[in-house]
Amino acid sequence: MNHKQRVVVVGNGMVGHHFVEQITSLINPSSDAEVTVLSGEERLAYDRVHLSEFFAGKTADDLALTNEQIYADWQVRFYTNAKVTHINREKQQVTTSEGAIFDYDKLVLATGSFPFVPPIPGKDREHCLVYRTIADLNAIKHSASSSKVGVVIGGGLLGLEAANALKQLGLETHVVEFAPQLMGVQVDGGGGRLLKDKISALGVQVHTSMATEEIVDGDSCRYKMCFKGGETLETDLILFSAGIRPYDNLAREFDLAVGERGGIVINDHCQTSDQNIYAIGECALWSNFIFGLVAPGYAMAKIAAKHILSSHSDCAFTGADMSTKLKLMGVEVGSIGDAHGRTQDARSYVFDDQLSGVYKKIVTDPAGTRLIGAVLVGDTSDYDNLLQYHLNDLALSVAPESLIFPLAPTADTISIADLPAEAMICSCHQVTKHTIEQAVLAGAIDLVGVQTVTKACTGCGSCKSRVNCIIEHCVTEHSLAVTQAEPKRLSDSALIPVTELA
Repeated sequence: MNHKQRVVVVGNGMVGHHFVEQITSLINPSSDAEVTVLSGEERLAYDRVHLSEFFAGKTADDLALTNEQIYADWQVRFYTNAKVTHINREKQQVTTSEGAIFDYDKLVLATGSFPFVPPIPGKDREHCLVYRTIADLNAIKHSASSSKVGVVIGGGLLGLEAANALKQLGLETHVVEFAPQLMGVQVDGGGGRLLKDKISALGVQVHTSMATEEIVDGDSCRYKMCFKGGETLETDLILFSAGIRPYDNLAREFDLAVGERGGIVINDHCQTSDQNIYAIGECALWSNFIFGLVAPGYAMAKIAAKHILSSHSDCAFTGADMSTKLKLMGVEVGSIGDAHGRTQDARSYVFDDQLSGVYKKIVTDPAGTRLIGAVLVGDTSDYDNLLQYHLNDLALSVAPESLIFPLAPTADTISIADLPAEAMICSCHQVTKHTIEQAVLAGAIDLVGVQTVTKACTGCGSCKSRVNCIIEHCVTEHSLAVTQAEPKRLSDSALIPVTELA
């Protein structure tokens, strides 16, 4: 090439920003490429995973993942309020709503997704809102200041986070879910029943198997929700959190291949049907599947960056684990692999302690020798151990039930020493056990040091206990002093596992 490769990134959410991080760490800005970021929002990237903490006192600045100075230091050009409305694939140009034109050699679509609002008559009223961006949070806060009752339509993960936000704002809070249970994607029926009981005990009223037919003026509150079957519920504020849809409008309008049910079709290198255009994150459809978690989006960002800089790169996206551990309104929930036991001839083992409010289920292969799924509600202390069995396809050396039954023989707990070096510890940033150990040996002998060097435990944070165990084991095994100097940066070869797929 006679000029620097022009890489234009459309979208600056968590995945779009991670792509910028990856490509700027791989290029020589003075000669290899120049990166331009076009953000449709008024601000640069922020942490959507911990968005609900906005209502617990965190500010927009606290949630920020980058700022103008960081991008300037990385020699990244950036524009906010720059919504792209046109792609000229022949001239390789994009145009914003303000008429600004940007030339590209490679275009990366990281447009994410948007909240799905069911086609309910009355949904467009003033205090009917969505829960997605910081601007949305400000609108919710403003509406809540003149409201007493709030309803969330949608009982999935984001819906329960939205309900927690309304509760923190002091509103009488309800959750309305069309399906017969909460969090139907992550947990099975038994886990869903316990989750409903626990959420209800915290003061949030849960209404499952309810279909909203219309929103009309209320009698005692601002609005009245009318349900199929004749029941009604009055509320002052309605939050829609009924799922997401890929933001694939640019692909549709400018003849890139999209899936039958949405999503920009990509290959294993994250290329769309136009080899000069890539798509990553929630807007992308890989193998007829859209990944709604941040970790797969980060993996796509890494692969796209490497492929753009070297089309001969053999890195490829091969799917991602969708396991997750979280705490909703203080209720611990964990989901691993095939949580519903849909694999043919799978075997399930269930522990249901209704008195203590704990539900655990593991799913194994037909032989009972491999763990392929799990559900945990009320107690996720076994999550890390179970996840390692699943991620690393480790054989079960004892009866499967001993993994979750407290009265069974001694549980088969994986020790750090037993984990293979390539064991995936941090799914968000693809950090292996070996990479963490190398960081510790280089001087990062506490969690903060390891986070700085490897980025482990800086995503969803669910791997914190396992990372701490590896640090402690490595420090003890190698008799490292706690007063060592500043951790040294790992070599490039040692850092490769941090973001590369296993």
